Amino acid sequence: MKKSFWGILIALLSLLSCSSGDDESLQKMDQIFDLYIRDSSGKDLLSPTKVGSYTGVSWNDELADTDVANVTFSRKMLADSTYYVEYTAGATRQLYDGTDPDNKIYRSEIQVSLTKKTSETTTDPVDIDTLEIYYRMNPSVFEVSKVYYNKVLKFSKVPNEPNVVTIIK
Repeated sequence: MKKSFWGILIALLSLLSCSSGDDESLQKMDQIFDLYIRDSSGKDLLSPTKVGSYTGVSWNDELADTDVANVTFSRKMLADSTYYVEYTAGATRQLYDGTDPDNKIYRSEIQVSLTKKTSETTTDPVDIDTLEIYYRMNPSVFEVSKVYYNKVLKFSKVPNEPNVVTIIK
């Protein structure tokens, strides 16, 4: 009986020592962003069926080990029938600036292929664009910090604001 008591006591103490009880030590993850593509008049260009929209969308990881490395995203729709692309993760992250070990910058590069429907039976040639995502990582946060589309800055992180990128084509 004594051996069981000491065994249970040691197991409980081990479990308690594993928990820090400090939620501040957790790193906040903020790597999801929403990408909207509109024309100059504000019309949504991501409808999967409408003539004049980019009905075909694909992403390829440009930093991957292979030439063909699809990046997963979700095409979603708001209540007002506006479409957007939600990116959660999946592209290769390359260390861009690691000079400060407590504040590192990572970079992903994605080739965006867009196919525009010009009629019920025809499409334009595929538009090939580039999406660059920069992430900031320190002990308290890993977050999207900047997004460039075709080498033009389209998003800079604002604390406690959603990560929304809007492209005008």
